[in-house]
Amino acid sequence: MSLAPEIERARPESGASPTIAGLFSQQAARSPQAIALIAGNRQVTYLEVDDQSTLLAAYLRSLGVRPGTLVGVAMGRTEKLLISLLAILKAGGAYVPLDPNYPKERLSLVIEDANISVLLTTPDANASLNINRTSIKVIDVNDPSIFGSSVSDFSLQGCDEDLAYVIYTSGSTGKPKGVMIENRNVMSFFRGMDLAIGCEPGTWLAVTSISFDISVLELLWTLTRGFRVVIHADAGSDKMAEEIVRHQVTHLQMTPSLARMLILDDRNLSALGSLRQLLLGGEAVPASLIHHLRREFKGQIFNMYGPTETTIWSTTYPVEEVGASVPIGRPIEGTELHILDSEFRPVSSGEVGELFIAGEGVARGYWERPELTAERFLSLPAITPYRLYRTGDLTRSLPDGNLEYLGRADYQIKLRGHRIEPGEIEAILERRADVAQAVVVLREDREGDKRLVAYLVGSQSVEADIGAIRKSVESELPEYMVPSSFVFLPSLPLTDNGKIDRKALLKLPPPALPAVNTSRPQSESGNVMESLVARVWQEALGIPAVGLEENFFDLGAHSLTVAEVQAKLQSELGCEITLVDLFQYSTVKALAAHLIGKPSRSQLSDRAARRRLARSN
Repeated sequence: MSLAPEIERARPESGASPTIAGLFSQQAARSPQAIALIAGNRQVTYLEVDDQSTLLAAYLRSLGVRPGTLVGVAMGRTEKLLISLLAILKAGGAYVPLDPNYPKERLSLVIEDANISVLLTTPDANASLNINRTSIKVIDVNDPSIFGSSVSDFSLQGCDEDLAYVIYTSGSTGKPKGVMIENRNVMSFFRGMDLAIGCEPGTWLAVTSISFDISVLELLWTLTRGFRVVIHADAGSDKMAEEIVRHQVTHLQMTPSLARMLILDDRNLSALGSLRQLLLGGEAVPASLIHHLRREFKGQIFNMYGPTETTIWSTTYPVEEVGASVPIGRPIEGTELHILDSEFRPVSSGEVGELFIAGEGVARGYWERPELTAERFLSLPAITPYRLYRTGDLTRSLPDGNLEYLGRADYQIKLRGHRIEPGEIEAILERRADVAQAVVVLREDREGDKRLVAYLVGSQSVEADIGAIRKSVESELPEYMVPSSFVFLPSLPLTDNGKIDRKALLKLPPPALPAVNTSRPQSESGNVMESLVARVWQEALGIPAVGLEENFFDLGAHSLTVAEVQAKLQSELGCEITLVDLFQYSTVKALAAHLIGKPSRSQLSDRAARRRLARSN
């Protein structure tokens, strides 16, 4: 089964520069005084962004940045972030995002693998990196001296075949891999978005880390089309509803998991009233989420699908009526979809096969990984003259021509919008002396609560220490890749042909909950604030009790659990509670004391908590 969009291809304007940077400069010339960015209390015009990024680009050029040069970017979500990305593109280079929240070991691996010689950062972000190479030129973008005084003699360099960015994704061999995306890939995607969702300017709330390619839509497509972009500082759900209302946001893109967190508090639903469009993607969209959103949200909802290797989104589906599942839709302009069997032959309409994507969005390949590139990027002249990317996703064509996503053909996991290769986690676990074998699976023992679980076989010579195992994984992997539970088994179940039976692991009882320390007082000690905090955490974690001094994260909490607790506590207590509070005060006792003991911030008391608890019961 093969699908291509049933529309005539749109082309760039006559005389348009064949690069992303050129398209932005053209838009800046059309609307120089319009607001391009809002970051905190700062408003920056298109002219200011254009001039500042050109000055920084000239400095990068003086350091030798040219087409093909990879430049690292590690900084917080301010206007300097967007200016830095544009400066790298204007200089002709390609940016490599480095999230300062990731473990130092992970960032060091990316820096080494990409052979980064120039790094744009800020002092606070640089402190979270582990720069061992003296050959790296570290540039503080807050240093005014790097911005020259003239832009009159600067000209854009490069062409549409030059790299725009290299984004690292989880790797099945235990090592993350860099996906190489060219300017032409991105510009084809931009044209596809123009036709799929429309490009009438509005206000876009950018919530996604630049470590994920969907940020390109939020930050770059928008600014080449004349949008005003509000940069959400926390890259999460905290204060999103407030910003939507304050800035009268018209466009928002997020994962279904983040959308679920946003609307946990029904009051946030009304905040979505200014939105014209809501884009959901990165993981399967549950029909229940759409039904919940439709209670008050009247704007357009799109389900988006696409791997990083085919440049952000490859299909779109305008969600109207919802059945048992939400399709992933049809291909955008410049994209072909082919559903093939194991022999690379097209399947008939309605039959299940693996999805292959071809067209102008298909990436150059993986950075310095020719064997893996050859494995995943194929030439099948009998199917299409374009190179195809083998997604590993199982799909089928519905009678109306839309595609339905059915799961994976391999073991790759999609969790809260993140693509995870279990092999990368397993390789780290098996490097330990106390672990002989490791298998990581995704379990969903409560509806909507998906968690990674690591099943381990211990070494006969070394006694296992689960606490130490967890810490070693946390030191090397980002939070979303750290399993919630580590379960030791005498042996791993096998299929008839001797392979590990992952399906059998999913049939095992849910992992035993971490033991509550019963030697310490429990939350029923008489402090009502502690009781209220404990009850909210028990509901979020799905456990019967939480000890006063048990760490929430040792009990299986993750970032979305924290966001859920934040929303519930704010709703019940009628006060502002930040995500930082919940990470910093990570026990019932500490959090309750913080809420009671800082009235200048929370205006709470144990008596207030008692009233709230009584009403909720």
